[in-house]
Amino acid sequence: MSNIKKMIAEFVGTCVLVVFGCGAAIVSGVDLVATALAFGLVIVAMAYSVGNVSGCHINPAVSFGMLVAGKMKLKEFFEYIIAQFLGGLAGAGILCAFFGCESGLGANACPEGVIWKGIVVEIILTFVFIFAILGVTSKKEFGSVAGVVIGLTLTLVHLFGIPITGTSVNPARSFGPALLAGGDALSQVWVFILAPLVGACLAALLFKFLEGKKEEKAA
Repeated sequence: MSNIKKMIAEFVGTCVLVVFGCGAAIVSGVDLVATALAFGLVIVAMAYSVGNVSGCHINPAVSFGMLVAGKMKLKEFFEYIIAQFLGGLAGAGILCAFFGCESGLGANACPEGVIWKGIVVEIILTFVFIFAILGVTSKKEFGSVAGVVIGLTLTLVHLFGIPITGTSVNPARSFGPALLAGGDALSQVWVFILAPLVGACLAALLFKFLEGKKEEKAA
């Protein structure tokens, strides 16, 4: 499979995620259930449309988790995150054209401006999300339900995280809206790039440790 095709798939998937996920937050006034479902359903839709091309990461944290877990090569990782960040920016641009950048574009923010709270929450949310992804994609027999499980897990972490940070767990999803909305969203965007990567790394390391223990028992 051509890496260009994979990059296009990741670009399109991330763009769609931002348009419909962040777009739902805008039109619903950040309604908790509506926004959480929108993000989860986009993942399900993209998993069964571009998943067979790129694996449907559409999230640098997912790609980083796969890299740390040894399921992705470094060169491909960088290709994926370039496509994902560009897709997130394109999605934010579409939202800006429809609703204006002053709408906030569904950008993330730390609770009451307290940075450490935002970091801790996003690490926990991303850890749970990536850990579930690594588990459900670890066996071929889970393939038919993987997209649904991942989408439901993303819905779950959004239900918890939206009232606190707006839920990122995805640096590309945060970067595009923050760049175009500016203000506090842009000054805090580093939190929503760094924390998800840390959470993904921790999830991947724990997954590798547990998988190693399983292999030892099998031997």
